[in-house]
Amino acid sequence: MKKLFPLPHVMGFVFSLVLSLVALVVVLFDMSFKAGMTVLVVTALIQASLQLFLFMHVKENSDSKTLYTNITYALFVGVVTIFGTLFAMLWGYNMI
Repeated sequence: MKKLFPLPHVMGFVFSLVLSLVALVVVLFDMSFKAGMTVLVVTALIQASLQLFLFMHVKENSDSKTLYTNITYALFVGVVTIFGTLFAMLWGYNMI
């Protein structure tokens, strides 16, 4: 019966709830912008990696090289999209 109980998944769920509560505390305690953003970015990165490795079963596949390549490509596309949008809309890029 012990093999059937998904302890890592339950612990990951509880840890995700704790990280969400930490984000709520940032809002409720009205932290400074710099401190609040630092805490939120760190907890978001931890929670994203937790979701990716525990609940999307990245480590459980035999062909993990392809999965890591796809994840890297998706991160690259996301970063290029974000910085391209910032470049075009905020930093005054003009074609003229």
